[in-house]
Amino acid sequence: MSASIVKITAGRVARTVARQAFGLAILACAVVSFSFPGCFHAWFGVKLTSLVVPAIQIIMFGMGTTLSLDDFRRVAKCQWTVFTGVSLQFLVMPLVGFALAKTFGLTGEVAAGCVLVGSVAGGTASNVIAYLARANVALSVTMTCCSTLLSPFLTPLAMKFLAGRFVAVDACAMFVSILEVVLVPVVAGGLFRRVFRRTLETRKAVCDRILSTVSMTGICFTILALTAPSRATFREAGALIVAAAVLHNTIGFASGYWLTRLLGRWLPLGETDARTVAIEVGMQNGGMAGALAVGVLGSAVAALPANVFSIWMNFSGSLIAGYWSRRPSK
Repeated sequence: MSASIVKITAGRVARTVARQAFGLAILACAVVSFSFPGCFHAWFGVKLTSLVVPAIQIIMFGMGTTLSLDDFRRVAKCQWTVFTGVSLQFLVMPLVGFALAKTFGLTGEVAAGCVLVGSVAGGTASNVIAYLARANVALSVTMTCCSTLLSPFLTPLAMKFLAGRFVAVDACAMFVSILEVVLVPVVAGGLFRRVFRRTLETRKAVCDRILSTVSMTGICFTILALTAPSRATFREAGALIVAAAVLHNTIGFASGYWLTRLLGRWLPLGETDARTVAIEVGMQNGGMAGALAVGVLGSAVAALPANVFSIWMNFSGSLIAGYWSRRPSK
């Protein structure tokens, strides 16, 4: 009996660690970069911050290779769910980021970074969390795709009207940057999938494993590259930024879930839809926010909220995935 109990306990511990491995890896990268900043300013004469944009482009290319026409057909079938999730993504999260920056007295580039991380599209990590939480993965991918395609238009708009109160924001430059960093790689990934469709489908398991590894590696790299230059700022306002990130993420999860449940009284939205929307709204694309902070705002300090948010959201997402996976929706 004791041996079986030990096996069951070990199995549960292993599954828990597996669910939170990504969040723990990101946390480890942040701690290492914060503790040894001199090691992550430049490698072989190349500044690591200059490689953040290419890293995000690779991640977006990988996302493009996972998309198919079925994802776009699904928009018509799940139009109310997709509309609810994307609307909350670009309405609630930017306003919450702005409100938290004002509430905590954040100014300048740090405040703009809080708005920025709330103004970007959903992150690809949300698809992994949706899978672990036994939510609707296909729907999560569809919402991520839709918010990503809309981000060149809606992210600069939100930044101009909200973050523009803290720093100067060139909306046109941000529009072009999002096209280069996000949309072009996604389209290129879609064309790659179309050309090599048979190879990708016959070796789907291997390709998915490679893409997930590349995405996780890319996100960890951005954490390493952007944490080191903003170490001094984190020492000064780290507690406030962490508090803002926790509240931002929590409000995203809660608003996505409960507003979807509320709308479910009149629209065909169920428990699984509510969980999926909650994950999608609560988990922003921190990598995209970091790339825009460096590429458009020209500030690694503005990328600090995105870094802190990425660390927390992956950890909290892992916790939610573990909770919901043990309570399948009816």
